[in-house]
Formats: sequence, structure tokens, C-alpha cells
Amino acid sequence: METMTTDVRDKLYIGGAWVASAGSGSIDVIDSTSEAVIGSVPEGTAADIDRAVAAAAAAFPAWSATPIEERTALLTKVSQLLGERMDDLADLITHEVGMPLVLSQLVQVGLPMASFGSMAQVAADFTWEQTVGNSLIVREPIGVVGAITPWNYPLHQIAAKVAPALAAGCTVVVKPSEVAPLNAFVLADIFDEVGLPAGVFNLVTGFGPVVGEALAGHSDVDMISFTGSTRAGRRVSEVASATVKRVALELGGKSANVILDGADLSKAVSDGVGKCYLNSGQTCSALTRMLVPRQRLSEVEELATAAAETFTPGDPFDGATRLGPLVSAAQRDRVRNYIDKGIGEGATLLTGGIEAPDGLDKGFFVRPTVFSSVTRDMTIAREEIFGPVLVIIPYDSEEEAVDIANDTEYGLAGGVWAGDREKATEVARRLRTGQVEVNGGGFNPLAPFGGYKQSGNGREFGTFGLEEFLEIKAMQL
Repeated sequence: METMTTDVRDKLYIGGAWVASAGSGSIDVIDSTSEAVIGSVPEGTAADIDRAVAAAAAAFPAWSATPIEERTALLTKVSQLLGERMDDLADLITHEVGMPLVLSQLVQVGLPMASFGSMAQVAADFTWEQTVGNSLIVREPIGVVGAITPWNYPLHQIAAKVAPALAAGCTVVVKPSEVAPLNAFVLADIFDEVGLPAGVFNLVTGFGPVVGEALAGHSDVDMISFTGSTRAGRRVSEVASATVKRVALELGGKSANVILDGADLSKAVSDGVGKCYLNSGQTCSALTRMLVPRQRLSEVEELATAAAETFTPGDPFDGATRLGPLVSAAQRDRVRNYIDKGIGEGATLLTGGIEAPDGLDKGFFVRPTVFSSVTRDMTIAREEIFGPVLVIIPYDSEEEAVDIANDTEYGLAGGVWAGDREKATEVARRLRTGQVEVNGGGFNPLAPFGGYKQSGNGREFGTFGLEEFLEIKAMQL
């Protein structure tokens, strides 16, 4: 287990300067593998949010009038500096979250780099004005944006909001998750280094019920972009509704992976287990429900068990590790409770279980777990577990498979596997969800990401992500 120097951050970034919080509290950051304290951040207050929003509002007129070329040049520079800090950032996020180091480099730092770099290009190519009849239609930045971000892909989720907001000409106040906040301070350092004008980016750490609520309800915040649980998203919507601000939500998921008769089973099942277990299952778009033809169930069970057992839990700094710990003790206990509930409701436990993995009594580890013979009404088939737990649900017809896939309050992601792309695409069109992987199609950072139903409102990434932060004005000429 690699140790790190304690990273104590005792100031917030507001108005282009590192300033003391109005409060005196601090929040410890815990290493998910060793359970040691690896740093601390200020426990911000509503007064800190007031200061940050005031700074963002003051900076908005000049920043929104800054030529797009200057804004995109700054985004490109941020992407470059993230790349220069990749090793240190990946190391830090692995300590915070527990994702294996190699994946942290590719995903936890690689995707934020891509978000800043690609958004510069998207904004440069964007149609900012158009003529419709006798009207000039212009797209303008919405104003001050409050961004509330989660712990599972901490820097990535900040970048997915901040890059398009800044490209659009908005100013931002970011409230990162208090569970994995240290990476956000590195980003603030980078903004300071590239010379982003004071007040354009502000960082306030703290707890959701205090600083999150203050940000969502603030009368001078024009938009809230939130990523997190559906429960917390509902609360953000309620608080934001008092000022009728725009709300973009990227929430939970219980995504179905529909494997049709005729699909390459070995490829589909192996890929599906991997898509469920990415980041130890702490992924909102994880393909956690594997739907399979009943007559192929025993084959799928064998393949899924074999695939799951290759996900060796262990130290995320060890190159042989494929499954790191969960982010916190609370998260570990929550996931184990779901596994216990699955056993209690009569699902067949193929591998895994509630016990700590062998030799891993310290750290927030959960065994890679697979349930089979799961029915659609079981708790583990309906609720988002957010851990390395796959449920296999058999079906008797294609019609039933689509019905089960859509029988959820969520609609964030999904997958379809078939013997040919045309068939898989046909079924993918019938799924009520924001993204669908067809025969294992790869993640596209420029494609719109977001959900149907209670998986949220709005889209992130690419042109669609930029448009979230824009207002539309019609001038009749």
C-alpha cells in the first residue's frame, strides 16, 4: 500500500484568491484502502457561498464578453496542465476513491483532460447565431452556475460541468463532494496558474445540507448542475424551484444489459461483467442488470462467475489488482446490506458475498458478487446498489426482455447484444434510456450523456453539454 503525504487544504478559492472560510470547521479525507486520514478541507458555510456567488456575479459581465478564442485558449491550457500533472492526480484520486491506479490515469484524469480539450473545439465550431425569418437568434451564457459534484469520478464530473460552463461564458461556483475533494483543489491551482480572471471559477467545500442547499437556493445563481443520487437530486430541484433557476440533473441508474439469443455469449457476458464492476461498481451508468434468455441461463451463469472471479480485489496501487475498495465505510456497509437482502429474497448467489475478501480486513472492500435467478420485483433488481454486484435476470421472449429493461424508475444507460448490429440497434431503439451500447460500442466523450425518467434532466458532453449553459434570445429585425 503506497502512503501519501497528508494534504491539508485550509483555504477556499474565491474571487481569484485563496481565502479562509467564514467557519472554523474542517473535514477529514479518508484513504479508502488504508482507512488513514490523508488530508482535510474547510467545512464551508452559507456565508462562504454568498462570497463565492458574489465573486462569480461580479466576474460575469467581463467573462461573458471575452472573445470565444480567449476562453477556448484557456480551456486548452487547462487540459495541457492536467496532462502534466496526470501521475500526481491519478495517485491522489486513487487514494481518495480507490480506483486501480492504471484506470485512474486513463479515466479519472484522462477524461477531464478530454473534457477541457474537446470543449474548446466544440465551442470554436458552435453556431452562436442564426437567422430565422426576420429574427436573429443568439445564444448567450446563462449566468452564474452552481456545480455540485459527486465522489465517484470527482475530477471528471467537475470538468464535465466547468468546461462547458466556462466555454459558454458563464462563471461558476463548485461544491465538490466532501468525500473526495482534494483533486478539486489541484484544478483550482491550475486555474490560478493559467490566469483565469478572478471570480470566474470559485471553489467552496463543505456538506450538502449546508453549502449545497445555500448554493441551490441562492437568488443570484442562474443555474444548478448537479450529479449525485436521485434522492439528493430531488432535494436540489425543490430548493432551486423557489427561484425558478435552470436545473440540470445527472442522477442514478439501474441500467439493463440485454443479451439476445444469437449474441456471442462469451464476449457479451465478459464485457457486461466489466461494465458492471468499473470503479468497483461505483458508476451511475454501470450495466448492473444482465438480462439473458432463460434457455441460456446456465451458460451465462458459468461465464459470469468465471469473469467475476478474475476481478481480484486488493491494493489499487498493485498492478495485479482489478477491483479496488469502495470509497467509504458507509458505502461498503450499504453494499453489503444489499447483498444480504438479495440472499434473503431468494436470489441465487453465484460468487461473492457479504464477507470481506480474504486478507483485506482493512479498507472498504467488497467481494465481486453475482446473483442469478433474480426477478424484477427483488430489491437488488430495482434499487441502485453502487457496488460490484451484478444481477442476472432470465427472460422468455424479446418482448419480455424489453419490458423488464424498461421496468425501472431510471433510464441512464443500457446495452444490447445480438448476432448482428441491425438487430441490436432495433432493440436499442426500444429502450427508454439516454445511452445504449450496441454490441459493446465504446464510450464516446462527445456523445450526449444523461437520463430519461428519474435519471435526470439535461445532457453533458459535446455540443449538447454546451447548450445546457446557454440562454436563447430572439431579436426581431
